[in-house]
Amino acid sequence: MAILHYDEWGLAPASDGTQLFYGIRGHGAPLVFLDGIGCDGWAFKHIQPPLAQSYRTIHCHYRGHGRSGSPIDPKRVDISDLRDDVLSVLAHLQVKDVSFIAHSMGTQVVLETYRAERQRVRGMALVCGSYGRVTHTFHGNDILHRILPGVMDFVRRHRAISNALWGRLPPSLSYRVATMLGEVDGSTLDPNDFKEYVEHLSDIDLSLYLAMLEKAGEHSAADLLPEIAAPTLVIAAEKDTFTPREVVLAMARAIPHSEYLELHGASHAAPAEQPQRIVDAVSTFLQRSGY
Repeated sequence: MAILHYDEWGLAPASDGTQLFYGIRGHGAPLVFLDGIGCDGWAFKHIQPPLAQSYRTIHCHYRGHGRSGSPIDPKRVDISDLRDDVLSVLAHLQVKDVSFIAHSMGTQVVLETYRAERQRVRGMALVCGSYGRVTHTFHGNDILHRILPGVMDFVRRHRAISNALWGRLPPSLSYRVATMLGEVDGSTLDPNDFKEYVEHLSDIDLSLYLAMLEKAGEHSAADLLPEIAAPTLVIAAEKDTFTPREVVLAMARAIPHSEYLELHGASHAAPAEQPQRIVDAVSTFLQRSGY
């Protein structure tokens, strides 16, 4: 399902031949949007339109997500592969200097892009994301890290029933449970926005999703943080259980001269809950950075 609106779009080949979808909206300096795992633009639905008034917004779909093809090599789903995919799209579009806005796992992808091509990165706005080891900090503990291998083994042994259940996630029930558990802010998150997220998530191959999650949990860019010289805005959400604010704040403190903003009352779905605050903060940050 395409969530964002584009003026133009196309496909770029990854290094292994996987077809990568990209969409472009607006004109000006390039601003690349990078999603979290399981998303195809959901987090940027209300953020892209205003930013596209000032920038050439470029949105890449990860391999196996949205309109991009499934990875030709199913083992190539770690953060460095996603970084290489981003660089392949930018090369295809002949884009050189660029700024990024990333949500959740997209933060890890941007950090590895900076590691590989730091001279090209003009700025980074990192929203509800971490430098890595995300399965060790989910909900403030490492339970996800410990149970994930068992879940992956169950899916491998019971692929048919697992995929059938995964593909039938009821959006309305998921929304009610998420709000009840405090995973999202039901007072600001539109149920229709959440429905779009669940519908796309259930379209993704479950084995690919779990493998990508495992790789994100193994990855860390902690060693890179003190070396970052590009202007960086770090945005945390007060009630984020996926990437707890303490983790985001620690990352911000490790990045020299970074700016930090905390969104009161927001959850991991902050880009859909408080989009205008994020747009205002990112616009001011980019302008102040001379971009």
